[in-house]
Amino acid sequence: MIKFLLSFILLVTTTLFAQDSNTSKEDFVKIEMINQHIDDIRNSLKSNIWLIGYQNHTTYKNLITELEVVDRQVKKLSRKRDKKSKDNLKELLEEQDRLEKQIELLMEYKNSPFLKIIKPDEIDEKPDVSNPFMILPAYSYIKKIEQDRENYKEKINSLKNLITKLKEAESLLKELYELQPIPSVEERLLITSKDILAFNGAYKLAMTTYEVYSKKVDRILVEIKNDIKEQMKRALNIGIFIVIIIIISLMFKFISKKYIKDNERFYMANKAINFINFTLIVIVLLFAYIENVSYFVTILGFASAGMAIAMKDWFMSILGWMVIVFGGSFHVGDRIKVQKDGLPYVGDIIDISLLRITILEDITLTSYMQNRRSGRVIFIPNNYVFTTLIANYTHGSIKTVWDGIDLTITFDSNHKKAIKIIGDITKKYSKGYTDIARKSLVKLRNQYSIKHTKIEPRIYSFLEPHGLTISTWYMTNSYAALTLRSSISADIVDAINKEDDIQVAYPTQTIDVRHTQRKLPEGIDVNKDILH
Repeated sequence: MIKFLLSFILLVTTTLFAQDSNTSKEDFVKIEMINQHIDDIRNSLKSNIWLIGYQNHTTYKNLITELEVVDRQVKKLSRKRDKKSKDNLKELLEEQDRLEKQIELLMEYKNSPFLKIIKPDEIDEKPDVSNPFMILPAYSYIKKIEQDRENYKEKINSLKNLITKLKEAESLLKELYELQPIPSVEERLLITSKDILAFNGAYKLAMTTYEVYSKKVDRILVEIKNDIKEQMKRALNIGIFIVIIIIISLMFKFISKKYIKDNERFYMANKAINFINFTLIVIVLLFAYIENVSYFVTILGFASAGMAIAMKDWFMSILGWMVIVFGGSFHVGDRIKVQKDGLPYVGDIIDISLLRITILEDITLTSYMQNRRSGRVIFIPNNYVFTTLIANYTHGSIKTVWDGIDLTITFDSNHKKAIKIIGDITKKYSKGYTDIARKSLVKLRNQYSIKHTKIEPRIYSFLEPHGLTISTWYMTNSYAALTLRSSISADIVDAINKEDDIQVAYPTQTIDVRHTQRKLPEGIDVNKDILH
């Protein structure tokens, strides 16, 4: 249409000069100005996508019409057998092939180009703003649909600008016709007006569609903004509730620190407060953002049952943790002994987590006599409290344990004197620990039924095959039993060695050779020498 418009303008200006030499100078100048204005419009519309699309669509429709005519002619001539008809049929077939190729090239313009602008892009599904994490995606969604609406509006405006320029060109052609009437110009103007009407009709339909589309976008924006406000309000309320929980937990920690003097007990109380605090926060978040709580509880029940079977040890460890924390059997800092596969492990508890107890091995009598290893970090599953005997050397207020030293003397030694010497040394070294143990047991009576609290050193003597064994027992520090044992052992040996009537016994064997038939080696007197 534009090409026709431009060629028509050129024809008008040429004809004016050729046919009417009496045209006034003013009219000539005006005609030149109109032609220049039309040229400017022409240049501005060279790359207009809507105009190009419309022209290609029109060309496609014309080609279809031409192809239909050719098809009818081919069908008609194919029935005739004369030479002339065959020649014409050959030309028509060539024309048919040419038209089909052109139509194939313009296939994308089969539909009206106005459909692209009349029909807006589909609006994406609105995000479900059901938690604070969806607020940012919701804002991105708002920005996107607003940008889509703006792009749609720009498309409509581009069509409006095209219509304005086409109407301006039509007005200029009419004005040019009034200055110098030319045959057939009015007819061509009617064609131009029809095209403009087609563009104008598309524009009106697009504006109606835009109003409906814009209202739909506004409704979605209002809904999603209300959802965002509701989630922000809910998040604020939950945040305030969580802050209150944290403040309360801090208050309990402050109270625990003030009234619990024992560091180990404070450590356990602190961990229990942290666990309860975390659990409450998780429960608040779950119930705040789960729509169907009863359905969730049902599913959680079935899931927990399945997990309890598949992860029995894991759940038993959690249950064991609750027994440890709330039962008070073990605390951080306690020295415990646990046995696994026949090997005992003794160490100090350095942590009690949800699934396991962590101990640090120390050099103890167990290390000396059995393991010959120490210093390892050992992890004990909490479910061991139900299946394994775990000994606590420092339960409650007790920080002492019984330890014993055995010494065997010969049968002819002065055993009374030996018992007195060993008893005096034991009492001297263990007196302080004996007093500590007595006070601890008095405190423990409030919690347990303890009837016998005799904790003074005890000495026993037993007949053994190779001598008399004196066994001394005494109270010692649970964390340093080997140190006191070493000191007492050294003093006992020194004291016994000073006594002539006390001999340390060793495993001995007596052989009677007085009635043997064999000749004894020279220098051996049967009556005097007895092998020990």
